[in-house]
Amino acid sequence: MYLRVLIISWLLLLPLAALSAETEYGYPIPGAYEATILGTPASLVPELPTKMRFRQLVLEVLPDRKKSDVFFYDDGLRCSFAYQKQKAPLVFLIAGTGTNDRAAKLMFMVKALYAVGFHVIALPSPSHANFIVSASRSGVPGDLTEDSADLYRAMETAWKKVAGDIEVSSFYLGGYSMGATQSAFVAKLDEQRRVFNFKKVLMINPAVSLYNSGGKLEELLKQIPGGPKKEGIFFNKMLTKFSEYYSYGNFVAINDDFLYSIYTEKLFSPEETAGLIGLTFRINLAGMIFASDVVTNSGYVVPKNRVLKSSDSLSDYFMVATHLSFYDYINEYFYPYFKKQRPGLTKDALIEAQSLRSIEGYLKSSPKFGVMTNENDFILSKADLDYLKRIFAGRIKIYPRGGHIGNLEYKDNLAYMVAFFQEKEMLR
Repeated sequence: MYLRVLIISWLLLLPLAALSAETEYGYPIPGAYEATILGTPASLVPELPTKMRFRQLVLEVLPDRKKSDVFFYDDGLRCSFAYQKQKAPLVFLIAGTGTNDRAAKLMFMVKALYAVGFHVIALPSPSHANFIVSASRSGVPGDLTEDSADLYRAMETAWKKVAGDIEVSSFYLGGYSMGATQSAFVAKLDEQRRVFNFKKVLMINPAVSLYNSGGKLEELLKQIPGGPKKEGIFFNKMLTKFSEYYSYGNFVAINDDFLYSIYTEKLFSPEETAGLIGLTFRINLAGMIFASDVVTNSGYVVPKNRVLKSSDSLSDYFMVATHLSFYDYINEYFYPYFKKQRPGLTKDALIEAQSLRSIEGYLKSSPKFGVMTNENDFILSKADLDYLKRIFAGRIKIYPRGGHIGNLEYKDNLAYMVAFFQEKEMLR
């Protein structure tokens, strides 16, 4: 086992300078949508440990939060914790949109960092139901400042729970997709709070603007055979196909295995891949809206003051929620909530606050940040990609293909990720 760890370490801990050299990039899937769905072929994924010192943390972040019976299974914020025997750095990882602490891509990152000697704590996305119910003070996800404060509070709670069990030399932070964008705001908050003093922060496939990227995902539903006029037919057909994967009470827990499983079951044609990604985004959004609506008793999907029981079927709420678009959420739910909290707030100002541009000065000046992304990541516009290149000049690695985090497990990407965190701190 020790020999295997050494071999993995040797393969992964290539110097950053060597990794940045122009070499032929071997990730084989050229299409952005196909790469996003299929990920990395198993033969190109490095072998990682199958066993870890590992346990799931269940955290009481908001002890006064009263939970609906419909969330009977939610006994606290769930985080995954992998730990070393010896003193080591601790990396906090934030999951991507709508996913929990056991998401496949997140666990892959956990294993890779654990293999070379890091402690790791993985947190669910603030847009996942478990986080909304157990860790979000407002219960309304999507505001980067508030979500990051909630994440930071959860990290503090997790650290207090494990501090007596491990020795930590320093702290690091990372995330992918929406979690990458949130990690930038968490790091900025840490500059004020100074609980962790993060040494390095890695953002993998971040959105520059949550609003613009969410809109791009929503618009994928229009890229279906027959065009936008066929969107309603396609959507209902896909939901019918999806129904065999759905059981009542569970639609709030869709994870990033969903895309792959239904694609490999050949429920969708190659021409429908963009629509499939858009549909998955819509289903994740539905789970987020439902959880938020129940927590806040807003009456948006579930009638106001309706008391849901653990035995109630959620099928009707599921169908209603999946027909709400990203723009519906912003215009009818998200913006009205924050306008009420912050009188005088305009929608444009709220949208701009959900962007890396709102903390541009900090990101541009701080040497602790690194970015990994892809030329064909469809959640970014050309202007977004150019922005990342400019703000993170000398600190960004851009791969020619991979879609949206489709190449995360590829050997070159994994080597770069580990080398970024490892850098000068060789582990003992």
